[in-house]
Amino acid sequence: MPVTAPPVSLALPPLDLQLSPYTGLTREHWCAYADYLLRSAHRYATEDHANLHLPGANSAYGPRSDSLEAFARTFLLASFRMAGDPDGTGWIADWYAKGLDAGTDPANPDRWPTPGELGQAKVEAASLAVGLALTRDVLWDKLPQRVQEQLIGWFETVIGGEYPPINWVWFQIVVETFLASVGGRYSDEDIDAGLAVHDSLYRGHGWFADGPERAYDHYVGWAFQVYPQLWELMAPADPRVTARAKLDGERLADFLDDAVHLVGANGAPLIQGRSLIYRFAAAAPFWVGELSGHTRLSAGVTRRAASGILDYFVKGGAITDNGLLSIGFHGEFPGMKQSYSGAGSPYWAAKGMMGLALPADHRVWTAVEEPLPVETGDTRRLIQAPGWQVDGTMADGVVRIRNHGTDHANPGTKVADSPLYARLGYSTATFPDLEPESLDNAVVLLDNEGKATHRTGFTYLGHKDLGGVLAGASRSTVNWIAVDPDSGPDHGSGASGTATPGPEVTVVSLTRGTVELRLVRVRGAGASKAGGLRIGGWPVDVSSGLVSEVRPLAGFGTLLDDAGTWQRDAPHPMGDSLAIPWVGTSDAARDGDYAAVVVLAGQGNTDAAATVRHVPGEGLEFPDGTVISLEEAVQFLSR
Repeated sequence: MPVTAPPVSLALPPLDLQLSPYTGLTREHWCAYADYLLRSAHRYATEDHANLHLPGANSAYGPRSDSLEAFARTFLLASFRMAGDPDGTGWIADWYAKGLDAGTDPANPDRWPTPGELGQAKVEAASLAVGLALTRDVLWDKLPQRVQEQLIGWFETVIGGEYPPINWVWFQIVVETFLASVGGRYSDEDIDAGLAVHDSLYRGHGWFADGPERAYDHYVGWAFQVYPQLWELMAPADPRVTARAKLDGERLADFLDDAVHLVGANGAPLIQGRSLIYRFAAAAPFWVGELSGHTRLSAGVTRRAASGILDYFVKGGAITDNGLLSIGFHGEFPGMKQSYSGAGSPYWAAKGMMGLALPADHRVWTAVEEPLPVETGDTRRLIQAPGWQVDGTMADGVVRIRNHGTDHANPGTKVADSPLYARLGYSTATFPDLEPESLDNAVVLLDNEGKATHRTGFTYLGHKDLGGVLAGASRSTVNWIAVDPDSGPDHGSGASGTATPGPEVTVVSLTRGTVELRLVRVRGAGASKAGGLRIGGWPVDVSSGLVSEVRPLAGFGTLLDDAGTWQRDAPHPMGDSLAIPWVGTSDAARDGDYAAVVVLAGQGNTDAAATVRHVPGEGLEFPDGTVISLEEAVQFLSR
């Protein structure tokens, strides 16, 4: 069992508002947080340092897996510290050298399971391999030959192993690349096959799908963009690396052009997709752009984004009173646990501290922070691959997306909506309702028992900039889903079950700033058990100060004559009481067109009460006076 030491204290230097006028954070702050996280986690290590038995829940893979995970992920953080400051981190190298020996010693009854024995160990092997490659001079080269041989033997169990065709292929690539660099066995066939899978998942302009489904999330940045650049650092002379360096670099730069528009002025990344317990790992692609030189962002913007993300989570309570990272988003929230989540899982946040691998005199640490796009003006952007339309507002610093292309499924799939993928909207200020059946940014039809339909499996109809108003659309035959309680582990997709088809529903989002005009067309209502229509708004914590409103649009389509606010007075990842406003029909929905104005505005935004007006003979007028013709809007309903 672990031998625990007294609690560790966190000592931070004063904020530097000259170098970092937005966050005050410098490299010294980052180092302090990293060392605090490491020393705090080390309190729960076994005497031989091989396993960290952190307090909290176990994953489905059990405590042996979880303790290895905690070692490997904190080691990744440690490797960044050592790479950027080799002379000042000898204590870290000594601590982990001991654990690397004990964890791979075949005679140790508490040794790690090998990647050949346990699937999750394939993930952790990659963190160990990357960390050893980054610190070769200060750690690997100083390990006794016996320990090096133990590690090589442990790593070699990945050769020929089966890896799912998602971001996992990189775990095999980097491990076998490291083996090649230290005289171990490796397979060119494995590496080539993994690269082929990686390329098959590319969807354009820097974006990858995490598998064959429409799965777009933070794995695009912290996996598909990070590992190719780390791989290049690991094996710069490999012909495969040199052949694709320009391609991979351009993909990263393209992705960062979009990613910087998905960070709010409060530092929050877009709150969407699985594994959000990794928190500030969202900063990883910004750092790797500087690490590799493949970025069009200035050094000041890069650090502003990364430091903003770290600062957001620190202020939100991501680091507990005992210096650990809990399962949750702000503080601990067990409801965010997925089947693969254990107490060590959140330490993949270490990826977000990759900037520490850059020395103190690197430009990213010496440049003055510069503002994010949402801090210089309102932003509007269409991101093709995931089907997102982005609206950021300078007045409140909130970035919102409307989503017509992502559901962690494929067209025609009939499963429950995944709360973190299939909603019509996500933002940097709101956390999705984690119940699959919800009014959260939804257009649903109710059956006679009050059960709501699901949209997963929809058809993406495209998006367009209509002269400053962004338009996006999707269409689906919605389904009521009776979820199978034995539908399997939660890896992001919606839960499976028995589907009962409902009407065809087309949804169009016309957005500008805080406001969305949501147009809905229903077809086939009479042939199903459809009851009332509900158009739901943004989920907000009651005490947040955010304004979330939904109003009917007068003078267009069928009247929406009912309204209300759904509320759950129970903890959620960002507060204690969740509320979602809605409008709808008091009777059963009929075939026809409907329209509602959906608003999300932050504190200090004077547009909070703004709405859209239907002006006969002119069109649809947004709060700032921007007008688009009714014909332009309706054409998306008819696609």
